[in-house]
Parts: sequence; structure tokens; C-alpha cells
Amino acid sequence: MTNETPILNEHNKQEFPPMHTAEHILNQTMVRLFGCKRSKNAHIERKKSKCDYLLTAEPTAEQIAAIEQQVNSVITAAMPVTTEYTTKENIPAEVEVDKLPENASDTIRLVRIGDYDLCACIGTHVENTSEIGTFKIISHTWENGTLRLRFKLQTTK
Repeated sequence: MTNETPILNEHNKQEFPPMHTAEHILNQTMVRLFGCKRSKNAHIERKKSKCDYLLTAEPTAEQIAAIEQQVNSVITAAMPVTTEYTTKENIPAEVEVDKLPENASDTIRLVRIGDYDLCACIGTHVENTSEIGTFKIISHTWENGTLRLRFKLQTTK
């Protein structure tokens, strides 16, 4: 890539970086544990957030606990959160592109969380997962093949 400043799409929202980064980790955790796609719908806020996932079966209480444990394991691993740029034609195969807007710029920003997650994103993130705090699933519902997870972050600050 050149040293020129990349031109990216405008972003319509300023996220709370710890929660937004936790969403990335949660999405990758769901992909790894359930073989599903990243969230089909997300509402990410400072106090509490929610993500919806399409699953073939309702998760057990043990599986819900495993989601929380895995997300916290990644957080406490103190992984770096970095960005890199690529073109639409060179997006890595593991990066889902179905949520990119039709008018997405030719330059795509990728956000990498250590060796755990890589996705296209123009949002704001922490620099290291250790800045996130503790991830807590506060409730979940299962309806018509959709798992909705509601979660918050507990920080020591």
C-alpha cells in the first residue's frame, strides 16, 4: 500500500471503543464455537449491548457460559488491536464482506485482534484487549432460530 491517506466511507456513529472491540471478540467466538456467521444484528452501547446470531439449535446454559469464558480469555490475553488497509480485490478470504455497503470505498480497513479475529470495520477500538474490562452476558433469549445475547462490560476504572 502507498503512504497516501486512504479514503474510507464516513462512519455514522462514534462507538465506545471497549464495547465495540468486545463485539468483535464475541462475533469471532460465536463463529468458532457454533460455526455461525458474525452477528446479523447488533446494538452496541456504552452501558449494555446486544447481538443476534442465527443458530440451528438453542444453546445450553453451559454453552452460554462457555461464550462468556472464551471472550474473557481473549480479553485477558492482552492481544494487540491493529488496523491495516487493503483493496476490495485483496480482502482475505476469511473476512466476511456481506455487510459492506454497496458504495464501500475501494480501500477497506481491516481490524485485527491478535491472531484471534480479522474483520472489515471503520469503527473505533481499544489498542489492546486488556483495556476492555470483564465481559458479562446479562441475559439471552432464543426465538425462531435467533439467539440474542445481551451483555455489558465491567471495568476496574
